[in-house]
Amino acid sequence: MIKSILIFNNHGKPRLIRFYQYFAEDMQQQIIRETFHLVSKRDDNVCNFLEGGSLIGGSDYKLIYRHYATLYFVFCVDSSESELGILDLIQVFVETLDKCFENVCELDLIFHMDKVSGQPV
Repeated sequence: MIKSILIFNNHGKPRLIRFYQYFAEDMQQQIIRETFHLVSKRDDNVCNFLEGGSLIGGSDYKLIYRHYATLYFVFCVDSSESELGILDLIQVFVETLDKCFENVCELDLIFHMDKVSGQPV
């Protein structure tokens, strides 16, 4: 089950955040910071999934991510999800954004949040 979707830039600035499990807002901010720290310090030549951080549930959760240009796309899932399936889902999501915005970039996520999130802003 997908617990959250986090998209942030190379500096850790959130661009799209969706939590599908309740966390208080201050806890959400801590999770975003911890996730960015865990993902951004990894080399590009290592695998794209790791055990979840201490804040979001520990070893029962996995962080699965892809780094495209200036954006990190991170899915937090429970241990029953397929890592390769989620990597494929991230790829399809990015390809869909590319079709919507003709080569999506960080600015598209900022200025067209209503299209990206599927909700009016």
